[in-house]
Amino acid sequence: MWSFDRRIVLRMALVAGLGGLTAGCFQPMYGSSSVVPTAGLDDRLGAVDVLPITAPHGTRLARVGEQVRNDLIFKLTGGGAAQTAAYELTVRLASNQQQVIVDINSGRPDIQEYTVTASFTLVDIGTGKPVLTDTTFGRVSYNIPGGQQRFAGERGLRDAENRAADVVADHIRSRLASYFVAGT
Repeated sequence: MWSFDRRIVLRMALVAGLGGLTAGCFQPMYGSSSVVPTAGLDDRLGAVDVLPITAPHGTRLARVGEQVRNDLIFKLTGGGAAQTAAYELTVRLASNQQQVIVDINSGRPDIQEYTVTASFTLVDIGTGKPVLTDTTFGRVSYNIPGGQQRFAGERGLRDAENRAADVVADHIRSRLASYFVAGT
């Protein structure tokens, strides 16, 4: 037969009781404001106007800027129609490539890292004052298959740019959501 120590049973009951007390502190960020007063985040995110990201024309960074902006617009509006803007979001980008692994026989890079750094500012249109300024980055790696496959290397870089743009857009959306829920 099983014999339970009384102290273990009391500890388990205490843990379950404390867990029940903290369950009332949970407030979801997403959902209908009619259900949870702090929800309605989708409405606030949808009221952010993402301004065009400026970069030198014809550069890789200009294309990455468009990708970041498109990803952000989709992530903020959910693919629906934009609402009346209450905020403007300005994003500035910089990119960097770094060799991570180099083939010792040929001296060519095998794996590179592509980084997009984004500085962004959220401005309240009503007051014209910045309410949030922050920086984030997206760092991804990609393979370079060798000298004979230069087009595959270019495609790998483009895929890395797209993935880094998506990571940056996710980070910015999460930071905006945090601001709208917590106010900081």
